[in-house]
Amino acid sequence: MSEVLISTEGLSKHYPIGSGFFRSQRRVVRAVDGIDLEIRERETFALVGESGCGKTTLGRVMLRLIERTNGTVRYRGQDLHALDDSAMRAMRKKLQIVFQDPYASLNPRMRVKDILAEPLRAHGFGTEAEIEERCGELLDMVGLRRQLLRRYPHQFSGGQRQRIGIARALANSPEFVVCDEAVSALDVSIQAQVLNLLRDLQEQLKLTYLFITHDLSVVRQFADRVGVMFLGRMVEVGTTEEIFSNPRHPYTMFLISAVPRPDPHQRNRERPMLVGDIPSPMNLPSGCRFHTRCPYAQAICRSEEPSLSDHDGRAVACHFPLDR
Repeated sequence: MSEVLISTEGLSKHYPIGSGFFRSQRRVVRAVDGIDLEIRERETFALVGESGCGKTTLGRVMLRLIERTNGTVRYRGQDLHALDDSAMRAMRKKLQIVFQDPYASLNPRMRVKDILAEPLRAHGFGTEAEIEERCGELLDMVGLRRQLLRRYPHQFSGGQRQRIGIARALANSPEFVVCDEAVSALDVSIQAQVLNLLRDLQEQLKLTYLFITHDLSVVRQFADRVGVMFLGRMVEVGTTEEIFSNPRHPYTMFLISAVPRPDPHQRNRERPMLVGDIPSPMNLPSGCRFHTRCPYAQAICRSEEPSLSDHDGRAVACHFPLDR
């Protein structure tokens, strides 16, 4: 089994919000709340959940793009939050991110060459001639012609811009890449091309991915393992096959049941429905955070929050895990 590349222990990010004139206590949004996670070398770990569940925040806290409130992030056993600015700057060569929006993530005033050269110059890659050659190599890697180095972002399609964003992330030969909704803004046909590119690059460069997405149909084809988040907490972790064939947490089951099926005979199948209202992240319910929407909730679910624990080899945070 591969070694653990990056891990978190009790990782949290809380955002205090204004208390208001009539409030005596300051409220807190628990965007990420006590996450324990291990991602192994050359693995694609998908992080899924509804918008607002905290998955993007978790990815950015793991890279120290956002500072944590509590907890630990370890990269090859080294505590990232124990590093000073100089050591963390050097570490960033190994930790990179591909952003969601290919239109907003590239500076419209910079040519492609300068976009790719910026991280190389920041880490003292070499001479200008060596940097230009590396920029050409990066375009080759993502399937774009070197002649495009002189162009500006507005001269490219969305798929081409995302390829440039991927090339920028790979500039300094990282080991761990966070793909934050990296294909969600693209057409379906372009999504497939970019996913194939990411898979090929993983094989060539021995990359490890944290793949953040809300699209479970993509996850099924791309990921090795899946973590499901709900309101800042991890509710289930397992292999892709386990998660899709036999979800143990009710929330996971509802997410999977909502995925469109291409088989016309299954389109009219009865789907389980969520009940109740979505809890406010500023006013979390007692006990299990999902109990207000769960049709299987019992008394203990309303009073005691379940921990992420092993159930027949699967990590599930549920008092009454499903068994289908």
